[in-house]
Amino acid sequence: MNSHSGVPLAVSDRGLVDAAEVFGLLADPGRLRLLAMLRHGEANVGELAAGTGASESGTSHALRLLRAHQVVRVRRQGRMAFYSLADAHVELLLQTALAHAEHSELNHPEREAASA
Repeated sequence: MNSHSGVPLAVSDRGLVDAAEVFGLLADPGRLRLLAMLRHGEANVGELAAGTGASESGTSHALRLLRAHQVVRVRRQGRMAFYSLADAHVELLLQTALAHAEHSELNHPEREAASA
């Protein structure tokens, strides 16, 4: 049993930690912009930086983090590196999160305070 209440969890503790790390990566709007661009196909650092308005250095750093957590993958062609979403699970996660954001009213104290 992997639960404090006596009800077994369907996911291991390690799986929960890994999932939390992925959600943490997705919590950054800059990284999420990169992933949203990659939903349309692979791109190199320069294209991603230009498309998101970020620096190439910042884009490279974000891609390193996303790659380390297997959210994106890289394909090398000579000296060029082309990034894409790692797999269909990442695409589904993004699709679901973006659809949720578009179709729900997200009211929470931080947002209300910022707009006041």
